[in-house]
Amino acid sequence: MSPQRRATPPLLVVAAIVTVQLGGALAATLVPVLGALPTVALRLGLGATVLLLATRPGVRGHGRSGWLAVVALGTTLAVMNSTFYASLARLPIGVAVTVEFLGPLTLAAALSRRLVDALSVAAALAGVALVSGALSIPWAALDHLGIGLALAAGACWAAYIVCSQRVGRHFPAVDGLTLAMLVAAALVVPLGLAQADPAALTPGRWGAAFGVALLSSVIPYSLELLALRDLDARVFGVLLSLEPAAAASAGLVVLGQRLDRPQVVGMALVVLASVTVMRGRSAPRPTAPT
Repeated sequence: MSPQRRATPPLLVVAAIVTVQLGGALAATLVPVLGALPTVALRLGLGATVLLLATRPGVRGHGRSGWLAVVALGTTLAVMNSTFYASLARLPIGVAVTVEFLGPLTLAAALSRRLVDALSVAAALAGVALVSGALSIPWAALDHLGIGLALAAGACWAAYIVCSQRVGRHFPAVDGLTLAMLVAAALVVPLGLAQADPAALTPGRWGAAFGVALLSSVIPYSLELLALRDLDARVFGVLLSLEPAAAASAGLVVLGQRLDRPQVVGMALVVLASVTVMRGRSAPRPTAPT
């Protein structure tokens, strides 16, 4: 593999991280007025529509294993988004992100084969806690149901990494992602519409929802799916440790939320952990031709 090709998957992941956090900042303006599930429904419904019009995926010539992978990914997307948005209604966003991030971090640790990688994951976890501010919030003050919802979202996040790889092996380009988004939308949109207040869906909020769909679903999921064709899941999991740091940066730029010194230290920790694992990563497993 050429140096340029080796560098491309990590760059795709970083681009996905930036866009999804910008979308998250935009979604933060919708959840208080629309509710969690209606916001997820708009995000997935509009995102699936955009992908369907852009890709027009083929539905013939795919075996049973390919379709099972699509259904698994679509179900994972539906549950991951719904549980995480529900946790935001009960927990501070920093705590919810930190708890959710235990999913991909656990996956990265499970796939690691070097002591330094395990130590890097531990450093990344400490950095995530610092960036999110979770260390300053007493356990007794937290909503335990909210924590359970965030843990469920984290488990789905780890499953999303695995399912995305499998879908990428069975479908060309982003066809599999489009079909999975349609599955996710079919599961969530009816429930979200049932809870939505039509009067709250002003033209401006429709526009914001469309932006959330692009930034939080269409663009990042497409980039990640392409990256996972050639990127080891362990490396991908630790790269995702940049998510909380990117969220803090998006909060500063979009929402005017300033970073304190512990958060800056946390961002440095997660970046260092990512660089360490990237340097020592194993060769990615070969994927089936598409």
